[in-house]
Amino acid sequence: MTTEQCGQDQLPIGLFDSGVGGLTVLDAMRRLMPGEDYLFLGDTARVPYGAKSQKTIVRYSLQAAAKLIGQRIKLLVIACNTATAAALPALRETWPDMPIIGVIEPGSRAACEASPSGDIAVIRSGAYAEAILRRRPEAQVRSLACPLFVPLAEEGWFDGPIAEGVVSRYLEPLFEKSPAPDCLVLGCTHYPMLAAAIRKVVGPEVHIVDSAATTAEVVKRRLADKGLAHPQAGRTGRIRFFITDDPQRFTRTGSLFLNMTITDSDVRLVDLENVPLPDAAETPTQRKSS
Repeated sequence: MTTEQCGQDQLPIGLFDSGVGGLTVLDAMRRLMPGEDYLFLGDTARVPYGAKSQKTIVRYSLQAAAKLIGQRIKLLVIACNTATAAALPALRETWPDMPIIGVIEPGSRAACEASPSGDIAVIRSGAYAEAILRRRPEAQVRSLACPLFVPLAEEGWFDGPIAEGVVSRYLEPLFEKSPAPDCLVLGCTHYPMLAAAIRKVVGPEVHIVDSAATTAEVVKRRLADKGLAHPQAGRTGRIRFFITDDPQRFTRTGSLFLNMTITDSDVRLVDLENVPLPDAAETPTQRKSS
């Protein structure tokens, strides 16, 4: 290992999301790799990204990535389905030497491998359906909209009668039929918080794909392949948070998502609008029109 690699392996892993849902990815990563340091950025001032144009999502994602990369990180995770779908190519083109991992490809690959029949249900995300069909064209992908799942997760109602009632209302019409899908993809980073309630509704035979867990596994392999895993065994890594609005709400919700106490000293308020971008951060569309 080179001297440069020895320094890099002790740098933090950076993650960003449009809000707080990406904390499920952070939680999966810290459980799988507790010795790593993490820097999480939640763009809470501009959430949700899904209501924005692709051009705007790419700009927001470039700004978030630039902020994290400017803090010196060894790997970047796009812990947001919308940002992964819209901005992953632009981010990789802008920072070709930075390992960058999105959440869609790991989840779609896991779904294709887990489903014997190819009958796969996806909650919410069209990008997952497209990725599954690229990998397994014969698959039958059924997409479900479950708009109340996000507010349930952010209120901390992960299980119990309310959560199970809402989950049943959305999922039972599909999973009580025969044949039912044999695989369910949680197509939003909030949804793993409701996994226990979802499992009670769909039953034990359905394979549930948690993109947070599958992404964490990909990150661990990538660090090992590049010799970037933290070399100190047995340590407990540090987690820091950047957010763009409402630190108090983030501290409350983040503590629920991570099942740990987040203090004010762990959270820093940042402004992404004035983050300088490298010249290469123009989108391909912008370059063609210039």
